[in-house]
Amino acid sequence: MIPDEEIERVREAADIVGIIAESVPLKRAGGAYRGPCPFHQGKNPNFSVDPRRRMYHCFKCGESGDAFSFLQKRFGMDWPTSVRHVAERSGITIREVSSRREGPDPRDRLWEVNAAAEAFFRDVLRDRPEGSAAREYLAKRGMGLDVAERFGLGFAARDGAVRAHLATLGFDDDRQLEAGLLVRRQESDALRPRFRGRLMFPIYDVSSRVAGFGGRVLDSGEPKYLNSPETIAFTKGRMLYGLNWSRNAIRRAERVLLVEGYFDLLRLVMAGLEEVVAPLGTALTAEQAALIARHSKNAFLVYDSDKAGLKATFRAADELLRHEVSVRVVTLPPGEDPDTFARKAGREGIERQLAASVDVIERKIQLLERGGWFSDLHKRRRAIDHLLPTIRATTDAVTRDMYLGRVAEATGVDRKVLTAEAEAADSARSAPEPPRRESSPARAAARKEAPPSSRAGRAIPGGDAERELVRVMVTSRAMVDRIAERIGPGEFRDARYREIFERLVAASPEVLIGDVASGLAAPAVAELEKLLEEEGAIMDVERTVKDSLAKLELRNLQDRSMQIQRDLVVASPEEKDALLALKQANAAEIQMLKASIMPA
Repeated sequence: MIPDEEIERVREAADIVGIIAESVPLKRAGGAYRGPCPFHQGKNPNFSVDPRRRMYHCFKCGESGDAFSFLQKRFGMDWPTSVRHVAERSGITIREVSSRREGPDPRDRLWEVNAAAEAFFRDVLRDRPEGSAAREYLAKRGMGLDVAERFGLGFAARDGAVRAHLATLGFDDDRQLEAGLLVRRQESDALRPRFRGRLMFPIYDVSSRVAGFGGRVLDSGEPKYLNSPETIAFTKGRMLYGLNWSRNAIRRAERVLLVEGYFDLLRLVMAGLEEVVAPLGTALTAEQAALIARHSKNAFLVYDSDKAGLKATFRAADELLRHEVSVRVVTLPPGEDPDTFARKAGREGIERQLAASVDVIERKIQLLERGGWFSDLHKRRRAIDHLLPTIRATTDAVTRDMYLGRVAEATGVDRKVLTAEAEAADSARSAPEPPRRESSPARAAARKEAPPSSRAGRAIPGGDAERELVRVMVTSRAMVDRIAERIGPGEFRDARYREIFERLVAASPEVLIGDVASGLAAPAVAELEKLLEEEGAIMDVERTVKDSLAKLELRNLQDRSMQIQRDLVVASPEEKDALLALKQANAAEIQMLKASIMPA
């Protein structure tokens, strides 16, 4: 049996126009789509599909319904099959149970307490003395209380009065804790409000229910933004800020503008561009990209133009390309972000930048050309490595073919070579893992007794080193700065450890681990909990740090060897001699580094 809340989730996500258009020729007519009715075999466009209401209706024979009923009437599907079909087409995995749940939706209790908290935060911002600092902050950013009211903004004062207020409405501490409005102090088990001294952005689901909150500090405190924790009503990797307001505008405009932050979105909507959404403080996820793809196949990335913004831009672009979304990159003037630029230039200025936007592969090539990356062989090889991920992410065959041709033209590398590299990576990703051999007691004992020298030649996994470094930082906070002096977040390839590393470096030593965890994504929180639960202290902290850093350097050297090997493929005879010498020197460094690492 499919629970009611799962059916609702599928119905909200359903692209009814796309589903019906697979068997009925539809043409846009205003805010709806029209075509011949498939039920009475009509020839005139009496059959209307309304994407806003997610309904269809024939003005001739009177047939009407939603995506589920269309599949049942048109193709004879039963009810569960129609729901599963729409879910699969929408990229949703549904949870089924043995019997239908009786009673209210379990998320109701969280929606209710969040709605009450939202109303209180809004009241504080609008009318109370403790909201004066937030009102002044908004005024400095060119936003009045009319804007705050439109988007539901509020203020969580430091006094934590929201807890007592909610209690008077019948929402006890357990309910507030479940919703993430309260957190438990690690050292004393006492409860305190999660949000204190923060401008509050309510985060709505597509049905405009308050699923959670994002809170921004008014000063330079850390973390700058703090979201509600993951709950049954709030999963930030599956939601987009602003989609409840923008989904109809996205349909009308046949495009979606993607920005990074809350203020970026508010400013663009204030300027008259309503077809805008934002991820919730994390890199764009596959679920968020699928959500965007269901509403539009044309995305414009309006991110900051600094280094971090470009990195986020290209990461988001690759995720969207995997969902067959056409991606264009908008470049803002130096020093500007969407908020500041739209405030100065208004809608007309933003529209000019949108008109001047370029396809993501073209933007990458522009940046590489300006940086001189095509000037010599070694840089050219690395430039290709920057371009290949976007080619590999592209699932549309025509787009991928055009990308290959453009990259071949820009780099001077034969198109067949580029195609082979892209396809080789695709094959490696899709190949099934080889079956693991059972480990007999004798084989395990042999491994245990093997001398250090026999193990030294094996490649040392960098993931273990990342984990050990983060474990040291968690258990020995005094080591955080010393480790951060040696490496940066870019050395961490596991997103969980990178996120924990960044939070620990940003937090002062006296900040509780619980507060550090409150700003992390769910996978990072789960890993942090595992690290804290591990029994036994690290016997030699200094040696652990030294060896872990060496392992990361070893991984970099091994990557360099692989890169040199790839360079040899496109090298001229003269260049090959230099590359072979470099390869030999790199191999010597690898052996020296391996010898310096203490055997496990």
